Amino acid sequence: MNINKVINFMSYQKLAVAISLILIVTSFFMVFFKGLNFGIDFTGGIIIEAEFEQESNLQDIRDRLNENEFQNALVQNFGSPNDVLIRLEPQENMDGGAVRDQILSLLTSIDSSAELLRIEFVGPQVGQDLTEQGSLAMLFALIMIFFYVTFRFKWKFALGALTALVHDVIILIGFFAIFQRNFDLTILAAVLATIGYSLNDTIVVYDRIRENFRVMRGEAPLAIINQSITQMLGRTIITSGTTLLVLLALFFLGGETVSGFALALIVGIFVGTYSSIFIACTLVLSLRISNEDFMERKVEEIDDLP
Repeated sequence: MNINKVINFMSYQKLAVAISLILIVTSFFMVFFKGLNFGIDFTGGIIIEAEFEQESNLQDIRDRLNENEFQNALVQNFGSPNDVLIRLEPQENMDGGAVRDQILSLLTSIDSSAELLRIEFVGPQVGQDLTEQGSLAMLFALIMIFFYVTFRFKWKFALGALTALVHDVIILIGFFAIFQRNFDLTILAAVLATIGYSLNDTIVVYDRIRENFRVMRGEAPLAIINQSITQMLGRTIITSGTTLLVLLALFFLGGETVSGFALALIVGIFVGTYSSIFIACTLVLSLRISNEDFMERKVEEIDDLP
């Protein structure tokens, strides 16, 4: 082992923990006092897709909707400049047929070529059920991850991995609360995908730490952890870099339909990679991991006495 080539990541652990605490407190503050900008998937409402022969004028459509008492409508292109996606809040005193006819009349008054491709109604009860099921899915995933890491490694590693994952989820949700980006089912899927990505990165580092504890006997835990992270740094850069290239392409070229999902995963990759190094490993080190945790217990067989 060439010590000169080992990066002392753990020398920054106090700074990393301080940064994480600031981000977590800020995320909690923004979620509780500003809240998430939930999409129609959670709040209920109406989703309409329309097609025009020519490029659509989004601002004109927004103005017409506001004039006709469709307040806070989200109007955006998807797929092409001719295709428009409209998201409306629940309309209490209007049935589905009336909404469809009024929207079609409004769009044709702007452009006679307008054609409705799809209209969907999501009730508030459905949104409430999705919120509860999504929260339960995330909680169940974290619990199962804790038991998996405990079984594969030790409880100290499991606690470190779980802390890193909770750290990632809080900061990712806080990001959407701070910037008030639309939070819908695709973002929830991205949060769950971030959990999987971060866990995979953490498990790879933990596996190398366990291997080095068995090989580098006599070395201090701090040196072994730094060595393990350094050895996995190239793999992490390649994996994260290639994934980011795909996500950046989706974010800039995929349109509004997938841009939120791509953005959530981009943030998740940065936060997940950071937590795998500075949160998961820092907590394992603070729990005083040692060679004794990896010693195999030998059971001596005693012959029966005559």
